[in-house]
Amino acid sequence: MTFSMFMTFLGGVGLFLIGMRLMTDGLKVAAGDALREILARGTATTLRGILSGVVITAGVQSSTAVIFATIGFVNAGLLTLFQSVGVIIGSNIGTTATSWLVAMVGFKVNLQALAMPAIAVGVIMRITGKDSRRGALGDALTGFGIFFLGLDVLKETFEGFGEQVDLERFAGAGLLSLLAFVLIGIVLTVVMNSSSAALAVTLTAAGSGLIPLTAAAAMVIGANIGTTSTAMFAMLGATSSAKRAASVHVIFNVITGIVAFSILPVLLWLVALMAAGLNMDPTPATTLAIFHTMTKVTGAGLVWPMTPYLVNFLESRFRTAEEDEGTPRHLDHNIAGTPDLALEALNMELKRISQLARRGAYAALSAEGPGEPQRLRRERDVIERLVFAAGEFANRVPHSDLPQSLSSGFPLALRITQYYGDIAEHAEGLARSQAGMPALKDDELASAIAEFKSEAVHVLALSDPDGEEFSRKQLRKEMDHFQEHYQILKAALLRAGAQGRLPMRQMVARLDEISGIRRILEQAQKAAEHTRTLRKALHHVLEHRDDGTEGEKADG
Repeated sequence: MTFSMFMTFLGGVGLFLIGMRLMTDGLKVAAGDALREILARGTATTLRGILSGVVITAGVQSSTAVIFATIGFVNAGLLTLFQSVGVIIGSNIGTTATSWLVAMVGFKVNLQALAMPAIAVGVIMRITGKDSRRGALGDALTGFGIFFLGLDVLKETFEGFGEQVDLERFAGAGLLSLLAFVLIGIVLTVVMNSSSAALAVTLTAAGSGLIPLTAAAAMVIGANIGTTSTAMFAMLGATSSAKRAASVHVIFNVITGIVAFSILPVLLWLVALMAAGLNMDPTPATTLAIFHTMTKVTGAGLVWPMTPYLVNFLESRFRTAEEDEGTPRHLDHNIAGTPDLALEALNMELKRISQLARRGAYAALSAEGPGEPQRLRRERDVIERLVFAAGEFANRVPHSDLPQSLSSGFPLALRITQYYGDIAEHAEGLARSQAGMPALKDDELASAIAEFKSEAVHVLALSDPDGEEFSRKQLRKEMDHFQEHYQILKAALLRAGAQGRLPMRQMVARLDEISGIRRILEQAQKAAEHTRTLRKALHHVLEHRDDGTEGEKADG
């Protein structure tokens, strides 16, 4: 290949990539919120998700754009991981539209006669449409023309190169040569950052007679594997949800590539039968378009039935510390059928929930500075998941013919979880309000609030039901003193506001602050007292279980 031919080749690839980018960006803007709407409404089942992925990807001509949008929706909670699997499978099938576009138009139409008018009309639409949807469609049409202009350059380059170099001898050396062409497909996709571009180069080279069909099929497999590079790069520094969704794309294409390469001769034989059955012209480009579609459909047939298992596998991977904390440690569904064991498990899980809620409350109450709102938001989510899990676990317990000590224990345990959920909610709200609160200029008020928080930390420590010095009587006494302190501080803030020593906005914010602190301690007191009641009932049950006495008899 001469230097001039090489530069022409690079120019053709460049035109093709620019055309693809203009087409994709223009169609995405012209579509408006259609992508979001289809993903939100079309993913109720895996089949509908697959169809949505096919339609959107064929429409915007970019599987990467669709998959990145899907990963973003999963990360934002708009899609579940289960729903995303269908979209990602469909997106991989939809990317075959580029192969069919090249096969059906690239070798049967005068490309320059098609490209130039498309570019001209597209530019006119962009100039007259500016920021409107018509302008975006103009970009897409311009990209469409540049796409085929680049394809025409590639065709001419490959035809000239094929006259100088015979690649048949490199493609006929057996398994290793096919693996080499798979690697070429991977490298092309990674370098150009577009599987569509790599596929267009492959189909054009095969259609021009530069490489044989089997080698081109191996390059198609390589392009499918290479497209996972973008997803793998996106996983760096991403959230757990984003990593799991990106992993679906990687797993799908790797499985598809391995299977397709393993049965490559069989697939090519089936492709020939299909082309004959459909009365299609068996040109290399058409054959490869059918092959590309068949490999993707085969991959879908393999991965689709595995969706529940794949989701379960991925949800146990890439776990953050918060997600690990949000997984129940003691609520084993195997013991839900044994009420006394189930209540004991709930009690043990309550200890964890108590520790997490109290940790967040201490962070928000600390006199050294407010807790970080984002961190407390994550901790609140953890507690909410544990509260929900506790409720589901309690619902599994058979409640018929239970002794009184057990039947009253489960609703009491769930009530306690709600108290801790409220503590987490108030702690987060307190931290958020304190984060944007200006410092008090009144030294007397600042000192009074600092003293109030210090007392709140002391009372919170006394409300620990697992603390060695816990005393219901002492806790109530300290809470009564704290309530008196609250009323005194509230009156002082109102007086400062009325006298103009404290701006009204700050007065309201400080009143909300001390009110939030009071609510945290009230919920902590209720949780502690009810926890001790639950522990006594559980102790009663365990005593009679150990000595063999029936619960009903003991209650009687």
